[in-house]
Amino acid sequence: MPSATSYVTVEGMVDTPGEGAVDSAAALDDAASTLMNIWSRAHNAPDVPVPSTQLRALFVLERGPVNISSLAGELGALVSSASRLCDRLEAAGLLTRDPGRDRREVTVRLSADGRALLGRLRGRRLEELARVLEMMPASARAALLRGLTEFHDAASKPDDEGGSFSMLA
Repeated sequence: MPSATSYVTVEGMVDTPGEGAVDSAAALDDAASTLMNIWSRAHNAPDVPVPSTQLRALFVLERGPVNISSLAGELGALVSSASRLCDRLEAAGLLTRDPGRDRREVTVRLSADGRALLGRLRGRRLEELARVLEMMPASARAALLRGLTEFHDAASKPDDEGGSFSMLA
């Protein structure tokens, strides 16, 4: 009899969470490498005016305006480094700074050009992912989506230290 945390697979076998995790991790690592290649091609296209570190900052800002200290924390960077990164993004027209009540409190947000750049990147990634998914049988695509949803849910749960594995978009 399966436990409350067991699942019955399509093949009718009992599948307990954690079972075969090492083998699954190796397969996921291979698949993640392929996904990273797809993302890299979109992000490294000739018309993308910024390197990956600056793109990470834009993805953080896509969630909404933040102050530079918060941005630095999200990026794991020093506030001075984040401020210089924002200088470059502002010069490229990809973000705007909004002064706060005093000159030390500055909020940064995506500009229209920044939103457009991220939209182009997302579109390219979706097109390439769709090309790959079109080569898969519908049942395999459904199983992949189901598995990735479960993976996302598991990675979003707090771990023993109270954090989660969620990453930037």
